[in-house]
Amino acid sequence: MKVLVCVKQTFDTEAKIELKDGKIAEAGINLIINPYDEVAVEGAIQLKEKKVADEVVVVSAGADKAMDAIRTALAMGADRGILVKQDTAADEYARAVALAAVIKEENPELVLAGHVAADDGSSQVPTRIAEILGYPHINVITSLDIADGKVTCSSEADGGTQVTEVSLPAVISSQVSWNEPRYPSMKGIMQAKKKPVATVDAAAADNKINIVEFSLPAAKQAGIKIEEDPDVAAAKLADWIKNTAKAEIKN
Repeated sequence: MKVLVCVKQTFDTEAKIELKDGKIAEAGINLIINPYDEVAVEGAIQLKEKKVADEVVVVSAGADKAMDAIRTALAMGADRGILVKQDTAADEYARAVALAAVIKEENPELVLAGHVAADDGSSQVPTRIAEILGYPHINVITSLDIADGKVTCSSEADGGTQVTEVSLPAVISSQVSWNEPRYPSMKGIMQAKKKPVATVDAAAADNKINIVEFSLPAAKQAGIKIEEDPDVAAAKLADWIKNTAKAEIKN
């Protein structure tokens, strides 16, 4: 069975984001595999280790530097990679079209991805890929089992857990709690340099949305501190709530 994993290169989650002319300044920011996608890569490798999967293919859409994310996945244990060259300004729809075209060509039995990207938080691409390909889709999974041409997953649900079974091929997007991704070993890093990575042009697709400008949230204002005897402090606090914070007071 062939398993294909979609990965996105994102900013390090510890990076300090700065803006310049309404755009994110990338200078000096470390780029990593989207942590949710990293969980999907680990899940695919575990399927291969259990002899459920024969091959793990990693696909990323983006600029040339996305090759680093692919090489990291190869160092973890994936077999080969595909870089889909695409403008980083491509929206979720355009990325899904580009990735779906490659997936259709590869014809895997199982497509894995993280359920959301840490940078934009849109949680759209896996669902769009499934819709384009006509595959069933299970989201935010925390466990996965494959048998008799079907995949059974446990997923997060309001107030509990949902168990879903669908026929393969299918698109499965994972929650970060599915597993703990391994660190690439030195041997894995050396082997990754020799593993094949193909480069293809993205299928043409116009963006459905246009991001006009980014802005940072307003800085938090310092709180107030009242240091008085309880009776005086209570009166001052009540006055602040009523006249400064202007809270709605109902009897």
